[in-house]
Amino acid sequence: MKRRQFLNAATALAAGGSFAAVPAQAQTAPAETAPGDGGGNNPPAPAPTVFGFEEVASLAAERATRVYEQPVADLVGSFANLSYDQYRAIRFRRDRDPFAGNPRFGMDLLSPGSIFYEPVNISVVRDGVPHRLEFDPSMLEFDPSQFPNGADLQNKGEMGWSGFRLRTVLNRPGVLDEFLVFQGATYFRAVARGTIYGLSARGLAIKTGSPDGEEFPLFTDFWIQDPSDGSDWVRIYALLDSKSVAGAYQFDVNPGAVSMIRVRVALFPRIDLQNTGLAPLTSMFWFSPASRREVDDYRPAVHDSDGLQMHTGAGQALWRTLGAHKTLQISSFVDNNPRGFGLIQRKRDFADYEDPEALYHLRPSAWIQPEENWGEGEVRLVEIPVENEFNDNIVTCWVPKEPLARDKRHEFRYRLAFSPLPANDLPLAKVVQARSGRSVNSKTTRSVIVDFDLSLFAEALPESRVTTSGGTIAHAYLKPLPAQGVLRLAFEFDPGDATLAELQAVLISPEGVAQSETWLARWTA
Repeated sequence: MKRRQFLNAATALAAGGSFAAVPAQAQTAPAETAPGDGGGNNPPAPAPTVFGFEEVASLAAERATRVYEQPVADLVGSFANLSYDQYRAIRFRRDRDPFAGNPRFGMDLLSPGSIFYEPVNISVVRDGVPHRLEFDPSMLEFDPSQFPNGADLQNKGEMGWSGFRLRTVLNRPGVLDEFLVFQGATYFRAVARGTIYGLSARGLAIKTGSPDGEEFPLFTDFWIQDPSDGSDWVRIYALLDSKSVAGAYQFDVNPGAVSMIRVRVALFPRIDLQNTGLAPLTSMFWFSPASRREVDDYRPAVHDSDGLQMHTGAGQALWRTLGAHKTLQISSFVDNNPRGFGLIQRKRDFADYEDPEALYHLRPSAWIQPEENWGEGEVRLVEIPVENEFNDNIVTCWVPKEPLARDKRHEFRYRLAFSPLPANDLPLAKVVQARSGRSVNSKTTRSVIVDFDLSLFAEALPESRVTTSGGTIAHAYLKPLPAQGVLRLAFEFDPGDATLAELQAVLISPEGVAQSETWLARWTA
C-alpha cells in the first residue's frame, strides 16, 4: 500500500452524515411484559439493555465460532476505477453531519473507492440504542473538475462507507478540525493540538514480519456514541474480524494538547494465536543523520518517527534509534509488565527536515501505557527496507510470551496518547540526537555521535559505558557543548568481520547508577 496515497486518501473528504434504522444485529429488543401472578399484579417489564461493550463482545464471541468471511464489495458506478485525484475530489457534505448542532464534535463518513473497497457498517448510539448510517452517495460532493459529467448517485451495489473521521475545536476557535480517522483494515490515526497526521495505530498485528506473510484483520462494524451530553470524550465501539480471531474494542477519545485514547480489547481467537502484536504502531523511517545509506536528498532527515522509546517493568529507560537497513530487521526487547513504549518524533524543528510540504517536524509521537499487568513478553520492532518516503516500514507492538489460546476470552486495556512528545518521561538525561559517518582515519571504521541532554549534569559530568555485540569500540569520550545544551558522546566503531552489531551506550554515575536513558542502535553491513 502506498503510504502517501493512503494518508491523503484517508483525509480527502470533508463532512456530513445522516442516521437511519437500527441494524438487526445491534438492536436489543425490549423484554415482554411478565405474565400475571394470579393475583392480578403484572410487574413492569425490565428496561431494555443499553448497547455497550459487552454487546460488542457477544457479537465477537459469536462470530469467532463461525468460519471467517472477508467483507468485500465491488466498486461500481462513480466509485469504480477512481484515480488518486478523483478520490480526493469526493467530499462529505458538512450539512449532513450526524452530530449536527453539536458545538464540540462533528463526524464525516468516508467514501468507498481507490484502495478502500471493504464495506464498513457504521452506527450512532443515541440513548443506548444504535442507529445505522446507511451508505448514501447523496451525502457526498463530487468536484466537477474531476467529475465533469456529474456523479451516479443511484448505482450503489453492495458498497458501504469505508470509514469515518471525527472533528473537534482543536486549533482555532469555532472551527471543527479533524483529529481522528478510522479507515482501512484496523488502522486509525489521531493528532494533538499543533500537530498533523503522521504515524498510525492499529487494532491488532498478526504475523508482522513473518515469512508466511502478515494477516490483516478488519474493523467491520463501528458504533459511535453521540457526544450530545457536553462531554469532552467520545466513545467508539468496534468489531474486529479476521481469519484467526474476532474481537471487541472500545475507544474512549479525548482530543486536545494530548489526544488521549483509552482502549479496551476483548479477543476471541479461532486458533491458538502466536506472533500476535497488541497495541501496534506503524510509522515511516527513510533516513536520518544517524542512518542515511547514501541517500541523495537535499533534506537532512525524512521520517515520521526517529526512535522507539521504552520504559521497562524494571524501571529502565531505553531509546532505540531507528535505522535504514537493506534487509528486513526484527528486534525483540524482552520485558515483564512493561510500563510503556512508543514511536517518538523527537526532532521538532523545521531545520531538522527542511521540508515545507511534509512538515515532518509537526508529526506527532504515540505512547502506549498498559493499564494492567501484561506479564511476560517482548516489545517487538520491525524495520522494513524502503527506497522512498511513501511506504510505512516501521512497526512496533507488544507480543505476549504465551500464545492466546483459542476458544477463550483475552482482555487487555491500555492508554494511547498522541502528542508532540510523551509527557511522562523518567528523570534521566534523554538522547537528543545520534549521528554516524565513515571515520576520517579509516574506510572501515565508523564515527558515532550520541548527544544527551546536558541539563542534568551542571555540577559533575558522568562516565560513559559503550558496548557492542560485534566488532570493537575505541576512543570513547564525553564533551560538553553548553551552547547546544548537549553532552556529546563520541566513539569509533570498527565492525571487523561482523555483519550485524547491537550498539549500546549509557551515562552512569561514579557509583554505576544510570543517569541517562540507554541508547540502542542496530548496525548492519
